[in-house]
Amino acid sequence: MLTLLDAFDDLPWARSLREHTYQALGDTVVDVGCGSGRAVGELAARGVTAIGIDLDPAMIEVAVERWPAAEFHVADATALPLDDGSVTGYRADKVLHTLAEPDRAVAEARRVLARNGRAVLAGQDWDTFVIDSDDPELTRRLVHARADGMASPRVARRYRNLLLDNGFVDVTVEVHTIVWTDLTGIPVLATLGEGAWLEAQAARARDDRLFVAVPIILAAGTRAA
Repeated sequence: MLTLLDAFDDLPWARSLREHTYQALGDTVVDVGCGSGRAVGELAARGVTAIGIDLDPAMIEVAVERWPAAEFHVADATALPLDDGSVTGYRADKVLHTLAEPDRAVAEARRVLARNGRAVLAGQDWDTFVIDSDDPELTRRLVHARADGMASPRVARRYRNLLLDNGFVDVTVEVHTIVWTDLTGIPVLATLGEGAWLEAQAARARDDRLFVAVPIILAAGTRAA
């Protein structure tokens, strides 16, 4: 999994989107669901006081090893080890879909943010993988089965309302669609299915006929006074 995450994070569009999420976060930022700490390290390199939070101790071990100068904690997104109003920026990238109650995490974001602090939520809606296939019915079942394995697979389409419901203002929403047309998309498809279906997609990639699109939803808002 870490190898796949690293390869994903190294793609040019992933780097560009990550940079976009850093805008206007201020000088003290918490990155919730930080994984191996890439965003925390990049923010720290900009002179930001960056704090990484992840529930997986193994990921935090990797993050500490890779970014020893940064601050990391093992903690739940709904119970951050931070004081009220202690950060200027909150970032949650590809994490809220893992939570049974993502609204509690957004309420926690409001608690830890200072007045006029900025929250950024980013991630895919797991029901909206767009895949060209000779067997669309099977492909639809595979996509939905993968989504059904998530705690909150469709939370990304709720980002705007979650922010509004928790007292955020000036809320904006963007959609950035990621497209794969070559073999770099096969590891993504391997998380959905295997066997003959996956081999058929790999054959498409080898013949320059692969098409996979995944919309990434990004919502941001300001903590009201």
